[in-house]
Amino acid sequence: QVQVVESGGGLVQAGGSLRLSCVASGRTFSSYAMGWFRQAPGKERKFVAAINWSGGTTDYADSVKGRFTISRDSAKNTVYLQMNSLKPEDTAVYYCAATISRMVRPSRYDYWGQGTQVTVSA
Repeated sequence: QVQVVESGGGLVQAGGSLRLSCVASGRTFSSYAMGWFRQAPGKERKFVAAINWSGGTTDYADSVKGRFTISRDSAKNTVYLQMNSLKPEDTAVYYCAATISRMVRPSRYDYWGQGTQVTVSA
């Protein structure tokens, strides 16, 4: 059983920064494709960013390109989402997801965290 745990959410003013962390258990972390998603109140969960198993390839939603950066540290079984120039519309619960895949953005993620709240005030 793989456990995925996010942390790092909080309240920040518009223009500020936050870094989210996601720890995935298991000895096969280096085989996981990892992704970040977010869900705003009353809206569907949407893709934010993804990183492939090696960390060599990333993908971003258009709405966060140039502001967010996804990275991974396999020695720590951790994926990060550095969020800069935050906007009120970035307010959401952010979820980390993992799955064993060679693709940077697989069609399905098998393991999900409980989410961490990010609130950006105007």
